[in-house]
Amino acid sequence: MQERSGQAGRSVDRVYEVVKSMAITYSIRPGERINEVDLAKQLNVSRTPLREALNRLVTEGFLTTRFNKGFFARRLDPNEVFNLYEFRSVAEAGATAIACERATDDELRAIEHFVLASKDTKADVLATNLLKLDEQFHERLASATHNDEFVRTIQGINARVHFVRWIDMQNRRVHTQDEHLQIVRALQKRDCDRAVRLMRQHISRRLDQIVDVIRTGYAEIYMRDGSPDRLASLEQNETI
Repeated sequence: MQERSGQAGRSVDRVYEVVKSMAITYSIRPGERINEVDLAKQLNVSRTPLREALNRLVTEGFLTTRFNKGFFARRLDPNEVFNLYEFRSVAEAGATAIACERATDDELRAIEHFVLASKDTKADVLATNLLKLDEQFHERLASATHNDEFVRTIQGINARVHFVRWIDMQNRRVHTQDEHLQIVRALQKRDCDRAVRLMRQHISRRLDQIVDVIRTGYAEIYMRDGSPDRLASLEQNETI
């Protein structure tokens, strides 16, 4: 019985990770209803672990649900994304301040080496490598607080804005690692005020900037399979 229960748990976890990845990258289009029957067949699982995974993703903010209508992909809502960026700015500024006090010199030196190595990483056309390195930088810095809650919080926020950050990163790739290096150097000098200020500047986005990025994001999503007519219809009916 325990073995069967364990297998069921692993099945839910596997489905959760796959559908989460689909939600993060908007493989399921914004506002699109999830066809549970088709998705269960695609993932070769029963409806039970799929439903458990979907409910978990609703709780974590990756999907939405409507009474008697099922599960839906999140819309790319500028105000929601702005709120996430605002929350992220506060969380990461706090993590930076605490890391400035608690991180050892060796830990900061290791983060510095990571940033310098990142600068030498070959840039890919779609900036996916750059985004991965950027997320790792922020998670490493959060780890330097010696408080796992910061790590979990920052990972959760970053996952929810992953797609928007990927689009944004394609225009900011030249500056990202330089900004990371400035933050680390301020931390090494134990200049907490400067480190926090640099982190806020690095993360903060105005609402109009987010709107522009989301417009680009919609174009990316609906042009993946050559759907310009659907994109034009969407822009007429959505406030983006």
